[in-house]
Amino acid sequence: MSARIYRFAGKGLKLLIILFFPLFCNAQKINGPIVLTAPQFLLPANEFYIAGIVDDRDDRGAVAWLLPAAQLTPATPKYRVDLVGGTLPAVKEYMGKSLPPDKTLRPVIIHIKKLMVDETLQPGGKVEGKLSIVLSFWLKKDDDDLRLIDYRGGANYTRGTGQQMDVGGLLSNSLRAGLLYFNSWIDKQAGGNIKLAKGVKLIFSDYAEQPEGDTIYYSAKRRLSWDDFQQRPLASKYEAEVFPSIAYGEHVEVVKGIINVHINLKPYLPKSACWVKDGGRTPYNLNHEQRHFDIVKLVMEHFKQHLLKERLTVDNYDGPINVDYLDSFREMNDLQKQYDDETNHGLNVSVQEEWNKKIDKELKP
Repeated sequence: MSARIYRFAGKGLKLLIILFFPLFCNAQKINGPIVLTAPQFLLPANEFYIAGIVDDRDDRGAVAWLLPAAQLTPATPKYRVDLVGGTLPAVKEYMGKSLPPDKTLRPVIIHIKKLMVDETLQPGGKVEGKLSIVLSFWLKKDDDDLRLIDYRGGANYTRGTGQQMDVGGLLSNSLRAGLLYFNSWIDKQAGGNIKLAKGVKLIFSDYAEQPEGDTIYYSAKRRLSWDDFQQRPLASKYEAEVFPSIAYGEHVEVVKGIINVHINLKPYLPKSACWVKDGGRTPYNLNHEQRHFDIVKLVMEHFKQHLLKERLTVDNYDGPINVDYLDSFREMNDLQKQYDDETNHGLNVSVQEEWNKKIDKELKP
């Protein structure tokens, strides 16, 4: 038994592999199926399991184009040799032995893009062998699988014409190098890569702007005053008017494999769109306008509660957020109209008092 060191060069990877097997076999003709070498140890995978393997090679025939272990000439034909049982079944068996499935982890599909050993006769009578391997790793999804990363590797060797390479050992170690590469990558990426996230968490906050500009963002401690009404009065039968609305900000980060969606709630009121007539600056009128602002705060709370009931997925969390926001915008317009219709824009004092109580009750922490 001899040991020979090979460097498998992969994309983003320098992996030193020590191969323990007879490197060359004198006068042995490898013209039967190639046997992959049993893995020496199990791969310590903590983030994924192999849910499937797909043969995506352009040529799905034999994996090796070899020259015979004999006196060679440039005209000597190569013979094609495949893995025992065929490429796909053999690779599946080898991968299964390297990494027993733990279905509590992320399911990954491995696409074999290239797997080939090709020998050529060199000047001086030596045979040069070249191994090429490309594996593409995809996260299995219910709808469309998600491409994660590709591994591109290779190895070269030189042999005499009376020898042959242990192609099965070489292929085995190249496959293992691809697994080790992906395992190292996913270990590093699992906590912060959004593609690998396992859940969604909503985190809400109330937006505050300091110092305050033209826009007032709702705060229970910050009530409206007549100084906030900065637009010139319009020709209207009403004494005052405000135009509050709703908005939200969103920031996303991945923490320990969970997508944290930070949502800033922004019920707001622009001072430059608020007006009051000179004779309308009464406490009663100011309360009526304040309640318009209170209503958008209520709508934002409803928006928050609706989102907390949603079953958000890592593949589609923004969709439900956008839909609920549009629903809340319609709710805001309907509530504002209902409030003004029922209070007759504040002229109906008894109904106004009912709305005051109803709003205060809903706003109570």
